[in-house]
Amino acid sequence: MELSGTACLMLAAMLFDAVIGDPRRLYRVLPHPTVVMGGVLSFCDRRLNRSAFGAPARRLAGAASTLAVVAAFGALGGLASVGLSRLWGGFWVEALLVSALIAQNSLYRHVADVARALECDGLEAGKHAVSHIVGRDPESLDAHGVARSAVESLAENFGDGVAAPVLWGLILGLPGIAAYKALNTADSMIGHLDRRHRDFGWAAARLDDLANWVPARVAGILLAMSGIQRRRMAVALRVMWRDGGTHRSVNAGYPEGAMAGALGLRLAGPRRYRGVAADDPWLGEAAVEATAADIRRGLRVYLGACLLLAVLIAVPCALAV
Repeated sequence: MELSGTACLMLAAMLFDAVIGDPRRLYRVLPHPTVVMGGVLSFCDRRLNRSAFGAPARRLAGAASTLAVVAAFGALGGLASVGLSRLWGGFWVEALLVSALIAQNSLYRHVADVARALECDGLEAGKHAVSHIVGRDPESLDAHGVARSAVESLAENFGDGVAAPVLWGLILGLPGIAAYKALNTADSMIGHLDRRHRDFGWAAARLDDLANWVPARVAGILLAMSGIQRRRMAVALRVMWRDGGTHRSVNAGYPEGAMAGALGLRLAGPRRYRGVAADDPWLGEAAVEATAADIRRGLRVYLGACLLLAVLIAVPCALAV
């Protein structure tokens, strides 16, 4: 499929996702694609990531598992794309399939749930809501920490949940976005540095870093340029380039830094993961005490960035009309 074709496909998928998101009734009957990906990866983890194997063997097994899953789902995406291209209305069915691999709607809802919980039900409800979208220990957070965590998750996941799949889909169509989501799912499941996955998940983590390198920076620029916050665009860009590289992740610091500059907040900083303290540097400047109102402001910046991304991919689509 040519660039104009994949651009139209991604634009249609973004619109479908914005309007209908992930239909809960459908996914009560059929598993979500990422659930299937996760099931395959979990099987590989149980069978091949054993303490009896040495570290080199676990690294090799993890790399082979990751590459096999990425290749398999990329191939399935390719077969589906070819098959649907021969059917009347196949473009729209393919766009619906692609929309399931873009998280813009679900990300908005999950982050908005945190703001609503803090506003209506207090700190404990906020901790419960934020536990669904962050890896840190929610029990160690106060209300400001809950709000910061929600804003950070919004920025980071705009990068790897929206911008990256759309950009990989723009380049390679359904096979590209399916392969990317398989890799990103592998990173989230086995790519962390706990004792069990330090070796087995090494390849997944490194490959995911590579796949997100450009999208993360594009995501940061889009957040900085969001039309809702035009007056702070220069500040957001400055904070992103100054502080983005200080983050523990080679990619997450760029969209998080842009969001910090756009909102006039400090994000990241010291936190706890699985009971372990992490003395991470701050991103941004000024206020630390984020509130539910800042989550709402972050959501407006996020919506502006999603709109800019849609406009960006609409250009080659419009040229083909």
